[in-house]
Amino acid sequence: MIRIALWLLGGVLLGGIVHFTTVLWLPELATQDAYSRLTPVAPVNAVAPVSAPTPDKSVVPFLDPAFAMAVCRYDLGNGPLKFSVPVSPAYTSVSFYTRNDVAYYAINDRAAGRRVIELDLMTSDQRSELPGDEEVTAADRLIVESPTLTGLIVIKALAPEPGLMAAAQAALKSAKCAAAG
Repeated sequence: MIRIALWLLGGVLLGGIVHFTTVLWLPELATQDAYSRLTPVAPVNAVAPVSAPTPDKSVVPFLDPAFAMAVCRYDLGNGPLKFSVPVSPAYTSVSFYTRNDVAYYAINDRAAGRRVIELDLMTSDQRSELPGDEEVTAADRLIVESPTLTGLIVIKALAPEPGLMAAAQAALKSAKCAAAG
């Protein structure tokens, strides 16, 4: 009886280890992550609108049809980026993700406290190269440090009623994601 219990315990432990390892490796093995899905529709360092989801097709799964969405695939290899988006009438949010879909920063229109969300996106090394005696202080501009050279900026604007979708999309069309300089 003890021998069977030990075999069962060993099987459960081995199954748990295999399961745990598979769950941890699965995101790295997946080929259809958000960055890969958005590569055909979003050029590098430019804002591109994401089409509204339909019952048959969606670029990114589980999108809320009440939100207009745009993305910027960024590459900081050539230097920092300047990003700006005017806020929509209802709600606007901006989220930053690494190439491997790890969220590292988010801001919305209420936290920004302005009619336009503006920021500089750069790596830690690029930030350390900024002149220390520049006239613009850190309090005057928002600097976001990216942990990787490439990633995604996801911009969402809420349309609480279908009639407000055009205003939300117009706000996203005015978004800018370009090299600083």
